Order: sequence, then structure tokens, then C-alpha cells
Amino acid sequence: MNALVAKVLPLRIGVIGGNQIDDKLYAQAEEVGRLLAEEGAWIVCGGMGGAMEAVCKGAAKHGGTTIGILPDDHLERANEFVKIPLATGLGYARNYIIVHNADAFIAIGGSEGTLNEMAAALNLGRTVVALGSWKLEKAGQLRRGNLVQAKSAQAAVAAALDAAKAARRKV
Repeated sequence: MNALVAKVLPLRIGVIGGNQIDDKLYAQAEEVGRLLAEEGAWIVCGGMGGAMEAVCKGAAKHGGTTIGILPDDHLERANEFVKIPLATGLGYARNYIIVHNADAFIAIGGSEGTLNEMAAALNLGRTVVALGSWKLEKAGQLRRGNLVQAKSAQAAVAAALDAAKAARRKV
């Protein structure tokens, strides 16, 4: 990203996570969406259910911009709270599109697909904030990127926004 775009484009926070999450994580994800929307950050996600739906719902209720990078060619499969659905037809390969289009990430719950996105983000030197998600034993030994654990939606959003701002200052 060039310096001019970095100054004009709102912060983009990638929210990655499980298609199926429990009620507690759903509520936290919805709160993440609300907080990001209130800060004016764009949300980039996979556009489907679970954590992605919850974060989009929270953002939509507060005027936020949500971008859903869908795994298939069916725009109608996006959750109802995605403002901008983008079909890819790429399946899990769409994870790399998500990763390349966010300044920092919040991982909420999730399984192997979320772990894949986290690893891709870390390989690009991005910060991933885990909220009820994966804990990596060797997180302190990462050569690129940063993995942070958060205990609340507020802490996750604060850490992700700080990381995104720091990434923008490097441009």
C-alpha cells in the first residue's frame, strides 16, 4: 500500500473465526463489530456465519462497513449483515485475499481454517489478536507478525486498532 492510500483508506481489521461458535463468543464477536464500527474501521471477513455473522451484525447496527470475501460464486450466501459481498470461487484459497486486505486481525473461536488464516497473517508480518481462539506455544518465537491473546472484545479491538495504526505508520 502506498503512503497516500494509507492516509486516506480507513483502517481495515480482518475478523476471522469459526462458522460455529457458542453464544458467549457470538456476543463477544457482535461487540467487536460494534466497537470497530464506532471507530470507523472497515471489517474484512469471510462473509459467512458464526463469528463472521456476529461481527457484521454488530457493525451493521452501528453504521459500519463490512466486506465479506466469499469462498464461492454465490453472493446470496453472504450473511445478511455484509455490506459489500465479494464472490471469489476460490474456496479456502480466499483466506489469502482476506489476509492481504487487512491491517491487523482479530481471531474469534475457529478451527483449522482460522488457524490457516492466522498463520498466513503472521507470515505477512501482521498482528493477530486471539479472542477465544488458538494459543500457540511458540508465539513468542515468531519471526514475523505478532500473536496477542485478549480476554474481552474491548481488549481485542484496542490491540487490533493499535497494531493497525502502527502498521500504517510504517508505510
